Amino acid sequence: MQYDLRSSLFECPELPAGYELLPWREELMRAHANTKFKSFREELDTSVFSCLGQADGCYRLMQDIATRPGFVPEATWLIIFRKSNGNIESCGTIQGVQTEPHVASIQNIGIIPGHRGKRLGSVLIYHALLGFQQLDLMFGNLEVTAHNTGAVRLYRNLGFELTQVVYKTAEFQSH
Repeated sequence: MQYDLRSSLFECPELPAGYELLPWREELMRAHANTKFKSFREELDTSVFSCLGQADGCYRLMQDIATRPGFVPEATWLIIFRKSNGNIESCGTIQGVQTEPHVASIQNIGIIPGHRGKRLGSVLIYHALLGFQQLDLMFGNLEVTAHNTGAVRLYRNLGFELTQVVYKTAEFQSH
């Protein structure tokens, strides 16, 4: 799916009380990886991208993204939640990578299950797209599993348009 960055972005929802948005810093790599793992380990995406179902796989994936040519720190964000007991929980992650001269791709938007339904994904997407705009990129892309109808609906509601359908073979393992 694709977002035209040459126009205005959608209105960014406010973060609920207790949530905070953190910009990319290398020392947050482990928090991004752990959040990615907790977000995807029970999801269909792990049948297509097996690394998302393993904590060490998510860490290697984060290292690969952060060291890739075209990594966009301005489009890479972490959401944390400050619990009433003072503990902090990482609960949302997104990364951005420039893939062509005027095009970037959003990587692995992940919200931990207990924090879904609070528009945190929309906040992450907004800030990733804003980071792409700051670099004068024209389009922001993302891939989504077609069966993830909730995510497809969210992306369409935010202004993304379907540009192509890619089929990937998934191997299902019985447990």
